[in-house]
Amino acid sequence: MPHQMSKDTIPVRKGEELDLAVLEQFLRSNIENLPNSPLELLQFSAGHSNLTYQIKIGEWEAVLRRPPLGPVAPKAHDMEREFKIISELHPVFSVTPKPILFSKQEEIVGSPFFIMERKNGLVIDTSFPEEIMVTKELCQQLSEVMVNKLVELHGINYKETGLGAISKPEGFIDRQVHSWLGRYERAKSDEIAAVESLKKWLSGNIPVQHTAAIIHYDFKFNNAMFNESLSEMVGLFDWEMTTVGDPLADLGVAMSYWNQADDPEELKKGLGKAPVTLNDGFFTRKQFIELYAKKSGRDVANMNFYLTFAYFKLAVICQQIYYRYKKGQTNDLRFAHFNYKAKMLIEHAAMVASGEL
Repeated sequence: MPHQMSKDTIPVRKGEELDLAVLEQFLRSNIENLPNSPLELLQFSAGHSNLTYQIKIGEWEAVLRRPPLGPVAPKAHDMEREFKIISELHPVFSVTPKPILFSKQEEIVGSPFFIMERKNGLVIDTSFPEEIMVTKELCQQLSEVMVNKLVELHGINYKETGLGAISKPEGFIDRQVHSWLGRYERAKSDEIAAVESLKKWLSGNIPVQHTAAIIHYDFKFNNAMFNESLSEMVGLFDWEMTTVGDPLADLGVAMSYWNQADDPEELKKGLGKAPVTLNDGFFTRKQFIELYAKKSGRDVANMNFYLTFAYFKLAVICQQIYYRYKKGQTNDLRFAHFNYKAKMLIEHAAMVASGEL
């Protein structure tokens, strides 16, 4: 009998299978009162980085996250750190999944991993679920939900959580710029004409950071989950990049994913299908930023820098993924042309930096 799949899961991709017998024995040894049914495993289709699985035993469901296959960059894909983040955030930010357990035992799934609750709701990526009637009002409502949730996250007093202990708020954006410049150098493959001048511009225009907040740093629709009416966010996922840093850097990253109708065609479809924010009624980036500024009280005068840096970061992520593919560390064919995506994003970042967009 085939698996009964939810819309966000697929059968496990070849080469990314887990040993079900070993995993089930571990689960039964560490989690009480599991049903007597056999363990079932599916994989979440979204995401280009960590491997995320749905694990199911009878009526019990949870989510398992582990790093990607092959060697990973130092400090990247730190499962223990992400588990600490959601453990600190879940009590104060309800859309964070509830943590269940973390394990360093690499013999279970081949790496350290953690398990968290499986939330249920609607995920929007490049299109709406078929049962949703899309209207301008709905798109505006969703835009406001996204702004409100980002403002809420940035409004949490990080000093009342343990996140300050695993973060360095001072000098965040300066360190980030130089760190991502270095990451690009370590992963580059093709020569890109625009990159040298862009790197100099980024190094020479780093704004002074005035405030620090908890930042998600990958805030976008396909990392969020909503209730059936799409009036409320019920889940926010992929906390691996989270830290205490410059909230405007977080806003910049969110806006780098928030495409609008007048964007260049290659950007709108640069990472696959055109994003949902192209639908009539969604805020423009300018409207999103203005409402964020109004609700948060933050000065957004330097958003051009933060958006440029966010596009560059996205380019580096694509380049790192392509580098792993080229080195044979993943056989996921989705990644075969990510070098072209990296080039497109660098060229776009250079245009944003120059004020052309």
